[in-house]
Amino acid sequence: MRLIHLSRCRGISRKRLHKIMDLDSSLKEIYHLSPQALATFLSIPTKTALSIYYDLRNRQLIQNVKEDAKKYGIVTLLDQHYPIQLKTIKDPPIVLYLLGDASLLKHIPSLSVIGTRKPSKEAMEKTKVMIEPLVKADWLIVSGMASGIDSYAHQITLLSKGKTIAVLGGGFQHIYPRKNILLYKEIVRNGLAVSEYPPSVPPQRHHFPERNRIISGLSFATLVIEATEKSGTLITVDQALDQGREVYAVPGSPLIPQTAGCNNLIQDGAKLVQQATDIAEDWEATGKHFQQIHADQK
Repeated sequence: MRLIHLSRCRGISRKRLHKIMDLDSSLKEIYHLSPQALATFLSIPTKTALSIYYDLRNRQLIQNVKEDAKKYGIVTLLDQHYPIQLKTIKDPPIVLYLLGDASLLKHIPSLSVIGTRKPSKEAMEKTKVMIEPLVKADWLIVSGMASGIDSYAHQITLLSKGKTIAVLGGGFQHIYPRKNILLYKEIVRNGLAVSEYPPSVPPQRHHFPERNRIISGLSFATLVIEATEKSGTLITVDQALDQGREVYAVPGSPLIPQTAGCNNLIQDGAKLVQQATDIAEDWEATGKHFQQIHADQK
């Protein structure tokens, strides 16, 4: 509970929280420090130390943490049930809030499916062709519940009675986009919603590229259905590559701007895929190695 509380204190970033965990593994000492001692302990300005000092003693904040722990699943980096595949990435989320089937965090194999928020007319069918056979073969589909390709991926998975995880860019009390509230509710009933942001925190612009590392980190590979040349989707691709994950891209017509990003990815070395078996065969060839690497790091 202390780690969850600390993660919500003003002035404590993930970087500072990691430092606190290194310096005070019990997470007890920090609660007894004066503002001046906090400033010295964390090498931070006195003003920031004062904010932390008051939040450490903020009874309402502590009560909010307790109430959220009753309403939602919460797993921290220190917990045994924290997903091992996220422990291996750079800057792993320290706290994850969960709503739905938490066992899906351990499901293998899993695939991230991403793409543009303004897809082409062919996008829904392309998404269906690529992931429906995998869903029927018990693959887990991870995406970000954004408009466009993300929504298609979740919808197709749910219609196929499959497993899906939505990684959100805000807290559960502020679903974005609003038009996806019904989709969110269905994901919670039949899959899992995940966020590193407390339930009361509304989405911010910087949250979305930040949460992308979780989307790619939860998966064996990332599949790009459509992306424009300067698409935000490519941020997730960069995260996946940085994490040592496979990246797949669906090729498309040079006349359609939504496929330019995919074609460029393929030119740069992403694996061209035309059907679900291309991904399934890759998993058969390399999946056991992926599983073993993560098992060895438990």
